[in-house]
Order: sequence, then C-alpha cells, then structure tokens
Amino acid sequence: MNYNPDIHHRRSIRLRGYDYSRPGAYFVTICAQNRECLFGDIVDGVMVLNDFGRVVKDCWHGLPNHYCHVTLDESVIMPNHFHGIIILMPIDPIPVGAGLKPARTEPARTEPAPTDIKRHGLSEIVRGFKTFSARCINEIRNTPGVKLWQRNYWERVVRDEDELNRIREYIRTNPVRWEMDQLYPEQP
Repeated sequence: MNYNPDIHHRRSIRLRGYDYSRPGAYFVTICAQNRECLFGDIVDGVMVLNDFGRVVKDCWHGLPNHYCHVTLDESVIMPNHFHGIIILMPIDPIPVGAGLKPARTEPARTEPAPTDIKRHGLSEIVRGFKTFSARCINEIRNTPGVKLWQRNYWERVVRDEDELNRIREYIRTNPVRWEMDQLYPEQP
C-alpha cells in the first residue's frame, strides 16, 4: 500500500529538533509484529525466555560490541515486546575494535588515522538491534525476511536521575504486572 496523506496521518513521536545521537539515557519499547507472543511466557511473575527470547537477549547484550559509545542499563524481554534503557556515551577519540564494518585489509597507510568517528544515533542502534535479532530468529524458524518487529518503536529521552530510577523500577516489575499491561494479548 502506498502512502496517502489523506488516509495515513503518521506523525512523529520524536522530540522536534532533538539530536538523538547526543550522549544521554533513552528508554525504548519495541513490539513484536502484530504483538504476537514470541519470546517466552510469564510464569508466577517471572519472564521465562524461550529460544527466540534468548536470541533477543543476546542481540541486546551484543550492542556495545557493535557501537563503541553504547552502554546498556536495565532491560526486560516480555512475551510480545521489549523494554530497555540505552545510554549513549561520549566517544573516546580512538575506539578499539572494528565496529560494524570489516577491518581494512589494504597495506598500512603513513598518514594519521582519521579522528572523525561516526556517532550512531538512537534510531540506527534500534534498527541494528531489530535487524540482528530478526535475522537470527528467522534463521532458526526458517522464515527468511518475515517481519519480527513492528515498524518503529517508542522512546523517551530520560531527563534526570529520578526519572531514570522510576523507569528502571517499571522495567524490573513489568513481568509481575503482565496481565494488566496494555500489551497483554486480548483473550478470545
């Protein structure tokens, strides 16, 4: 279906004019496609991950290996969605590791190394997480190219330490409140 502005009234939920590559803490929520419960079950208030949930966990925890300025904070994988806090750190002048691109194999150069290190924004990091996890899960279930995640994601720029602590508590207690969650699947 093509975009029709008379029918589709998609508005951005991002802060207008905010640079989402700035250092700071960001709270993200990402939903499974059609809010399908794919990642495990809540048992007695505890999330029990299945194989797909463990892939999501591994991909999330692998993000700092791909983005040198990412630190991860609290997170929870729910049956049909994910909550996490991503902290974007200032970039050191000389990163260690190859990042997302393969290391160069051409002969060594004599001029100084470039110092303009690419700073990935939140949307690119979330896109990477969704891509990495979808690819791995689709390989397991032999469904190449099938959408795992809904389009877009919800985010909030964390304003201060008090808000950060409230979000951490919300994430930690999310499994206990599963049946009251707005993402809890409707029963037939």
